[in-house]
Amino acid sequence: MKIWTIANQKGGVGKTTTVVSLAGSLAKRGQRVLMIDTDPHASLGYYLGIDSEEVPGSLYHVFLAYKTLSAELVKQHIIPTVVAGIDLLPSTMALATIDRSLGHQEGMGLILKKSLNLLQDDYDIALIDCPPVLGVLMVNALAASDHIIVPVQTEFLAIRGLDRMIKTMILMGRSKKTKYSFTVVPTMYDKRTRASSLALKNLGEEYGEHLWPDVVPIDTKFRDASLAHLPASHYAPHSRGVKAYERLLNYLLVGALSHDKLS
Repeated sequence: MKIWTIANQKGGVGKTTTVVSLAGSLAKRGQRVLMIDTDPHASLGYYLGIDSEEVPGSLYHVFLAYKTLSAELVKQHIIPTVVAGIDLLPSTMALATIDRSLGHQEGMGLILKKSLNLLQDDYDIALIDCPPVLGVLMVNALAASDHIIVPVQTEFLAIRGLDRMIKTMILMGRSKKTKYSFTVVPTMYDKRTRASSLALKNLGEEYGEHLWPDVVPIDTKFRDASLAHLPASHYAPHSRGVKAYERLLNYLLVGALSHDKLS
């Protein structure tokens, strides 16, 4: 099972849209997909019409059971979505208390990695949606990942925020004596504006080979798809946004993972 984490320490850059879009495209290709929501705001579940406060279990309950983890226990808290081939390990607002209640416990940064290792034969790929805050939840998501996808809105302030995310990965990598593999993905690109063009140019100069050589354009179909509680790939399969995520998926699957290391 491949594990991709979608992370950025700035909100509103397209993390949840990226998770759902990639999941939808993967499911259409016959892949078994598990989405994991580590954000207490639970946007991933709401996107697909799932109320996080009404689910019988969640990632929070997996964390509570960290001393007795088993495949059966983790599976108890995974729920199907309306899209065939896509399951969800949902979030809940209670996750916001994890840092305070369990953050001091030894090994808390590896709970998600251990949980997903128990599901290796059940899914082809896992996609982890992160909160925009560095804490136990983001640490877990990064530690579990084979590859990190960093969406960044093509505007100046978002690029400033990207620098914090990269520094976080460097610090975590040093502490774990590893190098994180990552791809920066320009999102919400508007070719009509000079700001988007300049931001894209700056991304290329700053991140070079780590930058996906394409963009996800602004597309109102993403908003419409979320209102319909469906991935855009299922709601508007021929939209330009969906086509962009298809290209991103091809890029990730074909070869970026083999060489894109954070130094």
